[in-house]
Amino acid sequence: MTRFTRAELEAARDRPVPDVVADGLRVLFCGINPGLMTAATGHHFARPGNRFWPVLHLSGFTPRLLLPAEQSVLPTLGLGITNVVARATARADELTTEEYREGGRILRDKVERLRPRLLAVVGVTAYRTAFGDRRAVVGPQELRIGSSRVWVLPNPSGLNAHWTAATMAEEFRRLREAAEDGARTG
Repeated sequence: MTRFTRAELEAARDRPVPDVVADGLRVLFCGINPGLMTAATGHHFARPGNRFWPVLHLSGFTPRLLLPAEQSVLPTLGLGITNVVARATARADELTTEEYREGGRILRDKVERLRPRLLAVVGVTAYRTAFGDRRAVVGPQELRIGSSRVWVLPNPSGLNAHWTAATMAEEFRRLREAAEDGARTG
């Protein structure tokens, strides 16, 4: 993995990272916003301590552990990645409530256009703020965006000590099974 200096990472601040999307995905994963490592590399969930890629594999979404640089493979598996807020920051707490709310509006439009079977927001606090649902918990939500069902997953950041990779993988597996059930029934 490329090592970046503090100055190189700081230069990536506010830089958006292109979505990895296609029409009609099984699951569109939605991060909070790009971190500086993600913005510097151009690859989602690129920080080494982030557990997104290992959990994606452990839960059965991918046939092997993918590297962030392999994110372009995801649409061939019916998966995609976007973010609630496009601008890169060192920490999610640098985002304002208005940025989350505007990100929620943009995300709704994106989901209506792309029509994934499921939208999976990784981060319950981000979901609560973006969609104005203070009581949301991890799991399926009542909200539907067009024909897309909505699910909230735990934040895979290494800073989220409440969830282990194994417990996160169980939640991601529940989502995968729901996406597969949707394919069989709908």
